[in-house]
Amino acid sequence: MGDARVIPLHGDGESGRRGRSGAPAGGPHGPRRPRSAPATGPTRRSGADPAGADAAGADAAGTDPVGTDPAGTDLAGTDAAASDPAGTDPAASDPAASDPAGTDPAASDPAASDPAGTDPAGTDPVGTDAAASDAAGSSERLGTVDGSGQRASRTARTGTARSDRTGAAARRVPAPDRRDRPASARRTGPDGAAGAPAGTAGAPAHRPGRPETAWERRIAGGLAFLRRRITGDYEVDDFGFDRDLTEHVLAPPFRPLYDKWFRVEATGLQHVPSTGGALVVANHSGTLPVDAIMTALALLDHHPAHRPLRMLGADLVFRTPAVGPLARKSGQTLACNPDAERLLGAGELVGVWPEGFKGIGKPFADRYKLQRFGRGGFVSAALRTRVPIVPVSIVGAEEIYPMLGNAKALARLLGVPYVPITPTFPLLGPLGLIPLPSKWLIEFGEPIETSGLPDDAADDPMLVFNLTDQVRETIQQTLYRLLLQRQSVFR
Repeated sequence: MGDARVIPLHGDGESGRRGRSGAPAGGPHGPRRPRSAPATGPTRRSGADPAGADAAGADAAGTDPVGTDPAGTDLAGTDAAASDPAGTDPAASDPAASDPAGTDPAASDPAASDPAGTDPAGTDPVGTDAAASDAAGSSERLGTVDGSGQRASRTARTGTARSDRTGAAARRVPAPDRRDRPASARRTGPDGAAGAPAGTAGAPAHRPGRPETAWERRIAGGLAFLRRRITGDYEVDDFGFDRDLTEHVLAPPFRPLYDKWFRVEATGLQHVPSTGGALVVANHSGTLPVDAIMTALALLDHHPAHRPLRMLGADLVFRTPAVGPLARKSGQTLACNPDAERLLGAGELVGVWPEGFKGIGKPFADRYKLQRFGRGGFVSAALRTRVPIVPVSIVGAEEIYPMLGNAKALARLLGVPYVPITPTFPLLGPLGLIPLPSKWLIEFGEPIETSGLPDDAADDPMLVFNLTDQVRETIQQTLYRLLLQRQSVFR
């Protein structure tokens, strides 16, 4: 038969012999030694378990070879003293320590994992191991026990390590709600904002204060324009003017010419009224009516009110295929008194170039010399509607297509006023249509008021002639001054 296990009745003698099971003398709760170590002191009487039987095999010393109770606690709940051999651990009565299932409301308290408040960052993401800190604290207190201080210190070391490994499995506390954590413990988004949801690392930062780029504005404007065209959310007046189409389709191709190619400098825009009707009168030159387009862009883009210019055009413009419909949509109308008076009476800004084809088709030798302003029909329209006349002087248009000659025979054959011959056209073919990059200056002069004149002023030929000559002379003198101001033709 096997060797019998001898258990001494009193702990004041030498430890009893060990059996094959390796159980130490002095009861299940006495301090154990390794099998090879001799007994060096009296065995401590437990007294906490009169029956001397611990079914759970609690190992307060942390030397349980089976490793069934790493935390040093009695999972079976039958031996409260087993977790505190010295009887000095107040944590033995901790409700959380006796509630392995986590059913105790106190065990689920997020603060249980940090009783000292030393973990503001919430470094325990699971929020579970209240038993680990409790076991560590209990083992450290065991280090002051009499006679077993050495063994209790070893218990503190081993018990803490085992609690760290398996304490969560022994007593798992539900993870606390992230809203209960301090703001500093919550995760932050890529832009450093507290409370950003988890899993957003690497997402592009949202910067509300970042200004939009030019391309972003263009794309957004183009999409908005397409939506309006599809839904029909735009207006067209009785003359066919489509402002939405003009601003987003017809005007943009000419803006690089205005800003980069001709480098237009527009001055005196404050003289143009922001509201109400006004008549803009300008000199005409350049072989092609590019000066009219640049004047309209100056008012549309740089005037404080961004006013569209309703230009009066010749019959040829509206008879030309493809050009006529686009001219209507851009706000142009036939150069006649009824249409001009109707627009002025409606509070529109109307533009007129009285020189007509005589000014735009004059030779380069006559540059910046104004031609006759017709019979003064534009002045009559301004007098009848009592709107101011704004004289405009344009320098730079004469040099874009220097007209050296006129193919009159070809012009009569094609039914046009002239066919220009320039240094580049027709020599270079279509490339000759590219304008030369001359420097442009546009000045809007002080308005000439008509509201103080008599009611029948429009029927007085002498008054109309004098007012027409005043406008022409004002533009001519301004042209001479601007030519002196410009350093050269191309800068």
